[in-house]
Amino acid sequence: MKPKLVYTTDPEEAKRLRESNEMPRLRDAAPAAQTIKVALDRKRRGGKTVTVASGFELSPESLEKLAQQLKKRCGAGGTSKDGEIEVQGDHASTVMAELTKLGYRIKRG
Repeated sequence: MKPKLVYTTDPEEAKRLRESNEMPRLRDAAPAAQTIKVALDRKRRGGKTVTVASGFELSPESLEKLAQQLKKRCGAGGTSKDGEIEVQGDHASTVMAELTKLGYRIKRG
């Protein structure tokens, strides 16, 4: 069994790993296999409401693409990070409807 490299400080080794595609890639899980929790949040946001969808098992690129789609549908700003999508404002019903249309299972949080 080949040992799995977890971390390296050697820039040449890191470059070699990136170029040889030996670094693990996060695969996107099927939408039907994911249960997404949609909730409203006001904590640490100066009293402003944010719709948070969490529980995604997607690569950062796919998560950002989905976030762009949801933000455009809601006509609002937002961000995506750490398996979560935040959309500014109270757009829970719109986000839930859009994710359901895409095949995700939704849980109201």
